[in-house]
Amino acid sequence: MRLISRNCAELCVVLEAIRRRTIVVFVFAFAILWLSKYKLGRRRIRRRFSLVDRIPTQLRHLRELLNVSDEVCKDALRMDRVAFARLCSLLHTLGGLRNSKYVSVQEKVAMFLTVLSHHTKNRSIKFQFKRSGHTVSKYFHHVLQSVLKLHQLFLVQPDPVPEDSPDPRWQDFKGCLGALDGTYIDARVPTVDQARYRNRKGQPSINVLGVCDRDMKFVYVLTGWEGSAADVRVLRDAVTRPNGLKVPKGNYYLADNGYPNCEGFLTPYKGVRYHLSEWSSRRP
Repeated sequence: MRLISRNCAELCVVLEAIRRRTIVVFVFAFAILWLSKYKLGRRRIRRRFSLVDRIPTQLRHLRELLNVSDEVCKDALRMDRVAFARLCSLLHTLGGLRNSKYVSVQEKVAMFLTVLSHHTKNRSIKFQFKRSGHTVSKYFHHVLQSVLKLHQLFLVQPDPVPEDSPDPRWQDFKGCLGALDGTYIDARVPTVDQARYRNRKGQPSINVLGVCDRDMKFVYVLTGWEGSAADVRVLRDAVTRPNGLKVPKGNYYLADNGYPNCEGFLTPYKGVRYHLSEWSSRRP
C-alpha cells in the first residue's frame, strides 16, 4: 500500500509540472500572436497615413501658393502666377522636365524656386512640402538640369549697332554690342571663408558679372567669384576663359569706371561727372 501511495504522489507531481509547463507555453504563444497582430496593425496604419493623409496636405500647400493671389506667389516664389506657369511650360517642353508618379512639374519647380528665393535648407523644404529630404534633393537637381538646357533660349547673340541706326539712343554708339556690370548676390559660406567673401558693404556674397545686349537680354553670366574680388579681376577671368566672353574686333561693350577703358570695352571719361538728371529723358 505504501508503494502504491508513493507512486500516486510522484505521478501527481509529474502531472502538475506538465500542466504548469503547458500553461506557460500557451501564454507565450498567445503573447507572440498578439504582438505580431499589433505590429502588423501599426504598419498598416503608417502605410495608410503616408498614402492617404499626406497627399492632400501636399496638394493643399501647392494650391495655397498658386491659387490664392499673385502677391502670395511673389512672396513665396519671387514671380507671379503667369510667369510661374510659363516657366513650368518651358521646362516641360524644352527642358525635358516630366511629371513623376507622385510629384508634378509644378511642385518640383516650386521647391526649386523656394530654395533659390529664400536660401532655404533641405529640412525646411521637406517640412513645407511634406516630402522626404531625398525627394527634395533629387527633384531640385532634376529642375536644375532642365534650367541649364534653356541657355540657348535665354542667352542671345548680340547684334552691333549699325552705321545707319535710326534709334536716337544708340546712333552715336556704332558697333556697340551692349553693356556689362557686376552685382553682389548674398551667399552662405563656411566661417573660415567668410573673410574673403565679404564685399565692401561687409556682407558675405559672390561677385557676379552680367553682360546684356541693347534689349536687356543676357549674353553672358559669370558667377563664383568672392565678394572681395575686384570687378577688373572678374572681367579678366571672363575674357581669358576658353568658353568665356568674346568681343569681336571692332565692337565693344559699355561699362562703368570700375572696368578698364581698353579694346572691347568703353567706359566714361575719367574725372567727368555725369548726372542722371541730364540723361533721364533719353535713357539708353
